[in-house]
Amino acid sequence: MRDGERTRTAGGFRLMGTTTRRNASAMRMVGALLALYRQSAGHTQKSLGERFVIGEQQIASIEQGRRPLKPDLAEQLDDLLDTKGALSVALSRMPEVDLVPLWAEEYLDREREAIAISVYGSLAVPGQLQTEAYARAVFRSRVPVYDEEEIEQLVASRMQRQDILRRKVPPTTSFVVWEAVLRDRLGGRDVYVEQLRKLREYADVPGITLQVLPLGRTSHAGLDGPFVLLETPEHQRVAYMETHRGSQLIADPDGVGILTQKYAMLRTQALNTEDTRDLLDRLRGEA
Repeated sequence: MRDGERTRTAGGFRLMGTTTRRNASAMRMVGALLALYRQSAGHTQKSLGERFVIGEQQIASIEQGRRPLKPDLAEQLDDLLDTKGALSVALSRMPEVDLVPLWAEEYLDREREAIAISVYGSLAVPGQLQTEAYARAVFRSRVPVYDEEEIEQLVASRMQRQDILRRKVPPTTSFVVWEAVLRDRLGGRDVYVEQLRKLREYADVPGITLQVLPLGRTSHAGLDGPFVLLETPEHQRVAYMETHRGSQLIADPDGVGILTQKYAMLRTQALNTEDTRDLLDRLRGEA
């Protein structure tokens, strides 16, 4: 596949290659323009969302700069709001920053709006729980390597992504992390100790469930690798998996159902939350 190409699969779509993601401040600017034109035309977010069958929440997310305005929707909005093509032109002139590959963009859009998130991590600490130093060590481990400027941009983006856990009403979130991840020392001892401390803090946060899948088990439901399950505000369930060559966002009920079963089994195989806190305390004492 060439950069930016996508191909549909039976379970949703697979996105391969990379492309640039729009600059966040420019997204907010376009969103503010949309809000201005919407209000001038006498529409509410709800009425506009209903007109395009995309929902009030999606319009709100675009206006707040949390979700990109897609070109086809921009053209339709220009026609409806009689903006003389202003939204389409603004969108085409937005600066671009090569931070997020195309194959991750759709997932990040869904993650920002999810009301429930379930994550199985078997290769690294899930991004939502990483410290800045640990995230930097993850990106420095990439082959082929990123340059330092790219790494700093990626780290900043990942830290901003964690804002979803600090919302006034955050999503209900569950994490199962394989113990092997916690035994790795990416970035060295100081990074390791700080990361363990952050995980221990999150283990006490209401609405966040953290469980460790211990080493030495005779059965393991997660041998196919890490994945994420999301529930949207419309109560649609989707799943997300990454590979070395891209990723797959799965909306097919059968595919999501299989991963939901896997996650349920992983939670029964993992330590309960109390024993997970005890293990994190022991690892911190051994560090």
